[in-house]
Amino acid sequence: MASEDMKRSESAVTTIVNLAEEAKRGARDNVVPTSYGVLTICKSLVAGGVAGGLSRTAVAPLERMKILLQVQNPHNIKYSGTLQGLKYIWSTEGLRGLFKGNGTNCARIVPNSAVKFFSYEQASKGILYLYRQQTGNEDAELTPFLRLGAGASAGIIAMSATYPMDMVRGRLTVQTANSPYQYNGIRHALQTVFREEGARALYKGWLPSVIGVVPYVGLNFAVYESLKVWVLEANPFGLGDNSELSVPTRLGCGAFAGTIGQTVAYPLDVIRRRMQMVGWKDASSILTGDGKSKTALEYNGMIDAFRKTVRHEGIRALWKGLIPNSVKVVPSIAIAFVTYEWLKEILGVEIRISD
Repeated sequence: MASEDMKRSESAVTTIVNLAEEAKRGARDNVVPTSYGVLTICKSLVAGGVAGGLSRTAVAPLERMKILLQVQNPHNIKYSGTLQGLKYIWSTEGLRGLFKGNGTNCARIVPNSAVKFFSYEQASKGILYLYRQQTGNEDAELTPFLRLGAGASAGIIAMSATYPMDMVRGRLTVQTANSPYQYNGIRHALQTVFREEGARALYKGWLPSVIGVVPYVGLNFAVYESLKVWVLEANPFGLGDNSELSVPTRLGCGAFAGTIGQTVAYPLDVIRRRMQMVGWKDASSILTGDGKSKTALEYNGMIDAFRKTVRHEGIRALWKGLIPNSVKVVPSIAIAFVTYEWLKEILGVEIRISD
């Protein structure tokens, strides 16, 4: 069994390497694997951006609750659970408190989602073109492994392009009315971090974010697309009777894909968020490390952050905020996927995720 697994892994790696080489030759020969109009591209970007913004707004209170649980001082607990935390925010900050940071999140997630969806479709079409050229089979379809590669590539591109906005969004989300210093919006936060901590501070936590993109975004796309194909072919419970899946079926596929992706990548999300707090002189009331120092715990990198988090708070700390994240990820991912394809149909976009 181990030998067979190794052979399959080697074969998959060889396929990717060969496709990459083919892509290089194609680039040198000015070969364009896909053809599309500027209008179609714009429509696809709009559909992805709206889908991302709508899905995040729908679950904004749970998103803020997740981040607060991830970074709160373990020796000065304000939020003991999801429901208690939401009630506490409501009583101390009101309705606006539940949506704090959502404007910044939407400003980030709209271009992020637009680039992510568009990059995935173009990567999928390009990889499929090269895969068919490599195998000589014009009817070949993307394998789950190749879908994973396309999804992960799209996620890394989109995340890197908008990461500074995500970094300051995390800080805006955790500050409260009692915080020693207030950021007055995303522009002020970007300027303040750049002035006080330097340009590199805007990319704190970038490495675990990139690593986390592979299982999270990659598995989201790969599992969702594979589920759609399986439902149409196997037709379980009559769900694939038609050539197009119904909205509830798409919601189910998106929800399952989102749950798998977030479960695998969640510890990296906790570490990313904690690394973003490092260097913020007013974060000591939020995260104090061992509870004794008056300043936030410093991390020398991702591995050091993992080690210190587990040493001071135990292995369970890597899963803080998992419950609100699990609750929000199901409707969030499902709404994003369904809204994206629905908007593309309305806008008359020919590109489809499953093409």
